[in-house]
Amino acid sequence: MANEYIPPKVWTMDNENGGEWASINRPDSGARHDKELPVGAHTLQLHSLATPNGQKVTIMLEELLALGVKEAEYDAYLINIGEGEQFSSGFVEINPNSKIPALVDHSYEKEVNVFESGSILVYLAEKFGHFLPKDVVRRTQVMNWLFWLHGSAPYLGGGFGHFYAYAPEKFEYPINRFAMEAKRQLDVLDKQLADNAFIAGDEYSIADIAIWPWYGNLVLGNIYDAAEFLDVESYTHVQRWAKQISERTGVQRGRIVNRAWGEEWEQVPERHCPEDIDAVLAKKPQ
Repeated sequence: MANEYIPPKVWTMDNENGGEWASINRPDSGARHDKELPVGAHTLQLHSLATPNGQKVTIMLEELLALGVKEAEYDAYLINIGEGEQFSSGFVEINPNSKIPALVDHSYEKEVNVFESGSILVYLAEKFGHFLPKDVVRRTQVMNWLFWLHGSAPYLGGGFGHFYAYAPEKFEYPINRFAMEAKRQLDVLDKQLADNAFIAGDEYSIADIAIWPWYGNLVLGNIYDAAEFLDVESYTHVQRWAKQISERTGVQRGRIVNRAWGEEWEQVPERHCPEDIDAVLAKKPQ
């Protein structure tokens, strides 16, 4: 094989082969520039972007507000990861891993920083008492699927999505490897949803809120433009579930917060009150 890659004894970064994100990806952590984060009027301050991981949290917050939980009102500020805003001193202070989303809760005597989307979902569910059963058996089922998502999504996003949609060149081996895993994961979900209305049983939970932005968006054709390639129509139970979840008011509102691309009616770069979303959704074609 003339083009076989032989790893060097010591790895060094090659920016020329880094693809779309080469300008911001580095093997070190920490702040790269000084900038304080803005602070709005609400006790909950979210700094995020409407990627699948970011959508989890804004959907959760909008679902809580739809239930009438007024204490879940929040300010959502856009973190443009393409411009490296996640490496500001202010953001690194609340998330040393420099990944969105990150939440700050000012409702206690000492502010609480919460990072990692799964941790934020559990935090909000426990704080407000919704979407996470208190019964140990049902709670465990929800947590099983929440942890499943956080073990599986890197294969879909960093694996399949990267090599299929974002890598500077198309390589057959990694695309086939991660396509196989993505389809296996879809099959796991399809079999689970064949006998359950929602991911963890008969109740909507943070498991659905975590999984839908990844696998729901995938089968609905909202990410990677890979629906035909992965034959997503064949996963009929996932399709049913994905469409059902997409019709929820909290999902329709939450998925467009911290979004600055796409159609005008689905862009809410910053959110400080319900009217910020209302004004944008009013532009949606009927």
